[in-house]
Amino acid sequence: MEYGSIERELRIDATPEVVYEVVSSPEHLREWWPDDAELDPVPGGTGRIVFGDPASPDAKVEQLTVVEADPPRRFAFRWVYDKGESAAPDNSLLVTIDLVPSGDGTLLRFTESGFRERGWEAAVLEKAYAEHVQGWDHFLPRLVARANSLVARP
Repeated sequence: MEYGSIERELRIDATPEVVYEVVSSPEHLREWWPDDAELDPVPGGTGRIVFGDPASPDAKVEQLTVVEADPPRRFAFRWVYDKGESAAPDNSLLVTIDLVPSGDGTLLRFTESGFRERGWEAAVLEKAYAEHVQGWDHFLPRLVARANSLVARP
C-alpha cells in the first residue's frame, strides 16, 4: 500500500448548505465525530477536538487549524500535529471536504492526506494510516446520518 491518502465519496440527502454546517460547526461536529469540539470555522481559525471525556487525563485531544472555509463548497483543516506547533504540510494531516450539489442532495468528497509527508517510519505510518481508515469508516456514516436527520421528511 502507498498510504498516501484516504478518499471517500458519500451521498447525502441534504443540501450543501446543511452539510457544510454539519462538517464545520462545533455543535454539529459533536454529534457525529468527537465527544467535544471547539473551533473557529474560518481560514486560519484554530480549535481542538476531544475524543473521550474532556475532564479525563485519558482523553485524546487534537488541535485543528482551518485551511479553507468556502461555504457551501469546501471545508479543509489540518490536524494531528504536536501541541505548540503551527500546522504545516510536513507536520500535520490535511482533511478536505468538497460538497457538490447532486439532485436535491449533496455528493461529499472526503480526502485525508499528508501521511507520507509526516516522515514517520514505515511501521508508524502503516499503523496511523490503518487507524485513520478505521476511524473515518466509522465516523463518516455518522456524518451522513446527522445531515440526513436535519432534513428528515415526514
